[in-house]
Amino acid sequence: MALTPYAVLAVDAGNSKTDVALIAPDGSVPARGRAGGFQPAVTGVAAAVDVIAEALASCGAAADGGGPLAGHVSACLANADFPQEERELAREIERRGWGRSTAVYNDTFALLRAGLPAGAEPRGVAVVCGAGINCVGMTPDGRTARFPAVGQISGDWGGGGGLADEAMWFAARAEDGRGAPTELAAALPAHFGLGSVYELVEALHLGRIPRVRRHEMTPVLFAVADRGDAVAQALVDRQADEVVAMASVALERLGLLAEEVPVVLGGSVLAAGHPRLHDRLADRLADRAPLARVTVVTAAPVLGAGLLGLDAVGAREPAYGELRLRFG
Repeated sequence: MALTPYAVLAVDAGNSKTDVALIAPDGSVPARGRAGGFQPAVTGVAAAVDVIAEALASCGAAADGGGPLAGHVSACLANADFPQEERELAREIERRGWGRSTAVYNDTFALLRAGLPAGAEPRGVAVVCGAGINCVGMTPDGRTARFPAVGQISGDWGGGGGLADEAMWFAARAEDGRGAPTELAAALPAHFGLGSVYELVEALHLGRIPRVRRHEMTPVLFAVADRGDAVAQALVDRQADEVVAMASVALERLGLLAEEVPVVLGGSVLAAGHPRLHDRLADRLADRAPLARVTVVTAAPVLGAGLLGLDAVGAREPAYGELRLRFG
């Protein structure tokens, strides 16, 4: 059997972007690539995996039929929320022949793995709050705590997209008189060069402002909250409370509420370091899980996929350190 050029093909596929990294046995990263968002629920499984192929092509490493690129594919994927989705995505990735073996995980597991110290057992909870929000927990004996995390129908609230929608809701009602005054009514349209919330609603509805730009409203919301706006501050506080609710429920399911355990935070909203969000989150989590140790991961999420891949191929410790150095 011919040797593969790389030990691991690591994939981090999110709603807005897809990153790949080809990892050598020593943990070095000879090639990295990026492509667009990974949305199998919208495009279908095959088209979504095509985006991974585009990311590989962007670094000149697309498989050409001459054999697998890597010994193992470690794919951490947004929208892999149910076992059926994981199986369908794994089959499609295996069909491409990129690796001799394949493992598919929800992308929140990559965050958890990236937040654990070298040599640590797989024990802890991770909450990702980026475009959406999700949480996973696991213990060394293989038990996990998960949420469906498919939006409002599964009880979720917040994330960048959800915060943007909430900010628009309050801004619209403030402008037309149905709701309390808030600076959001001026700040949100101003960000897009418009003079009113009415104009912004029209531009979003008619597609003159692409839906993908909704995420730009979230930093505006936090900036308005920092200036003391009560409506914006209430939204920030609720986001902190939602993160704590998910983390504490996962800890409780695993019997870890009263133990010293890492709670790993990541995603664009949590990694941005907003003081009000993190101060409230830390205070509320300390009430629910006083021994939890909060860690914020700001490294590229593909790091977690790579670490899981090195676990799978039985890598030695120097490889882990080298990989963290590349993405730290």
